[in-house]
Amino acid sequence: MAVSFGTGRRLARGAILASVLLAGQALALAPEHETRRLMLATEEAVVAEKWGEAAEYLNRLQQLEGEKPVDYYFFRGRMMLQSSHLNEAQSALETYVARAGAKGAHYQESLKLITDIEKARKESALAPQGAGEPERVAVIEPAGDSRVASLRKLYLADSDREALTLHINSLLELSGWRHDQTVVRLDRPADVEYRLSSQGSEIQIQEIRRGDDGRVRRSTEPMSVFGINPRVEWRCEPAISTCWVYDPRDGSRLFQLALNRDQAQEIADTLGHLIRAVQAPSDS
Repeated sequence: MAVSFGTGRRLARGAILASVLLAGQALALAPEHETRRLMLATEEAVVAEKWGEAAEYLNRLQQLEGEKPVDYYFFRGRMMLQSSHLNEAQSALETYVARAGAKGAHYQESLKLITDIEKARKESALAPQGAGEPERVAVIEPAGDSRVASLRKLYLADSDREALTLHINSLLELSGWRHDQTVVRLDRPADVEYRLSSQGSEIQIQEIRRGDDGRVRRSTEPMSVFGINPRVEWRCEPAISTCWVYDPRDGSRLFQLALNRDQAQEIADTLGHLIRAVQAPSDS
């Protein structure tokens, strides 16, 4: 059957396009190789003190499925310390020390950085907290405050919503709750974890629970932000080795977290900012 010149040219273009798409698929790296590639790129960026590049690679690593290499937590800690996010920097560095141990390549430096963070906290502390307070409320500062602006710069985000979502997921990744608090194996995933996303006027909250038999149960709950007061309460209960972040809609327990007051406060504060960002129609 004869084929016209125009038809043949279209078929040729289609064949070229298909071959390009197939080649792109063939060149896509498997997750474990992509993780290694991004880790190498992150290390080079941190050594060169190219913090913008390091942030980009770490953000992409954070969104990959599966367990992160141990050095990921060291570089995350360095990045957060460079950006003056002391709580997350300390959590990431402590995770690295626990997982890597004394034989870790960055063990000594991590210990020194944790000490530097403690000194920085003492220098910047405004006043001691009341020891007898049973619960706290996250303080939501005026819109457009420098903290949210710094998160947008850190995460290379186009909106407050995007930056806050990335930040709270990074915090939640380090704050998972575990049944057995006597021996915390940070090389294994926590028994209870959370991950957030947002769409329209809703925040999607995914809860991940791991049973004793290794089975994983995931559930997702939408939170409509319409009419919610973005003041989020939190509380820690040492007796049961748990911190709670409460649902601003009805005061019920929303997040079950590891016993770390600084992390719980940071998560509650970030959730409050995220609620307000999703409520703002201009920040899409």
